[in-house]
Amino acid sequence: MEILTDPEQIRQHIRDIYKPNHFMMDYFHINIEEIHCGSATVSLKTDPEKHNNQRGVIHGAFAALADSVTGVTSATVGAVVATVTLTMNFIRTVTPGETIRVTSKVTHRGRSTIAITAEMRDEEGRLMSNILANMMVIGEFPEIPHHWNG
Repeated sequence: MEILTDPEQIRQHIRDIYKPNHFMMDYFHINIEEIHCGSATVSLKTDPEKHNNQRGVIHGAFAALADSVTGVTSATVGAVVATVTLTMNFIRTVTPGETIRVTSKVTHRGRSTIAITAEMRDEEGRLMSNILANMMVIGEFPEIPHHWNG
């Protein structure tokens, strides 16, 4: 496949890459909202029947959402990654049924690692968690350039 140059084609291609991710798309119903070079925003409409833990609190779904955004964000710079570390500072919880959003950005893109920071916010824009992830580059999407406008 040739290198993509049109930002809209790159965005659509990244969405297509994640369509067959059953964990992200079919179980959690994570929505990829925004894609830019080096950043992404994903969201999740929480479902108490699916996302609450045994105490009735949403917790593990936050980590799944954070991990999902790091993969999408890494793809925006052409990298196939595996999570090495994912640190989350939980600040507040969410009311079940609300939509939560995570916006992330690449802070370092090396040959073997990518560092990403992210913020998780509730529907009112209140900070729920801040996130730091270190990703190991295990491959490339050769059709996605490391730098593109958009």
